[in-house]
Amino acid sequence: MNLRLPSVTRPLFLKRTLTTGLALTALSAACLLMPGCGMRETTMEATQTVAATPTGQKYELKLHHLHTGESIDVVYRVGNTYLPDAMDKLNHFLRDHRTEDQSHYDPKEFDLLHQLMAKLGKNDSVIDVVCGYRTPWSNNFLRTRGGTASPAQTGVAKNSQHMQAKAIDIRVPGVTTARLRDTALSLHEGGVGYYPVSQFVHVDVGPVRQWTFAGANSD
Repeated sequence: MNLRLPSVTRPLFLKRTLTTGLALTALSAACLLMPGCGMRETTMEATQTVAATPTGQKYELKLHHLHTGESIDVVYRVGNTYLPDAMDKLNHFLRDHRTEDQSHYDPKEFDLLHQLMAKLGKNDSVIDVVCGYRTPWSNNFLRTRGGTASPAQTGVAKNSQHMQAKAIDIRVPGVTTARLRDTALSLHEGGVGYYPVSQFVHVDVGPVRQWTFAGANSD
């Protein structure tokens, strides 16, 4: 059965469409005359961007790597937020200089360095990095000096925190190795190794412990 629409259907539809279109056009025109109209979404997006920007104290580290010759000055944390780009830069900076492999450092290690420099009253000073991350291969190489020495002669641990990206061996120009060790111990934040002959201090965020190695370390 064929149904025929009344002849008024199409004109009514066109009339309603035209009326709706005119109403929307009038609304848009009125909106343009109202202060701030049409900017609400943009304002909300801008507000969200501002809200996403971390605020608070800036945590900065200045490091110089004694093996690569590279230096870095970076704000790695703002307030309670660690900055991903800065963390990537630090991970690359602290890579295994023998193999060029890098890892993902525990951010607490950087906080430890920051606390240490603050305790020394050296916030604006540079930390000399003797050793950062080590691959298992590099750690074993140092542990045996390429097969020419025993672990007792090198002072390198089999399961070093360096392989976990939780340790850094450091010096601070103008600060004696003994004072650097004592200040690190006072923080009670992890392991502290004292290497008076090689003149550096190992600091990590593993279990709290301490040791002294009186031999020469060739790291």
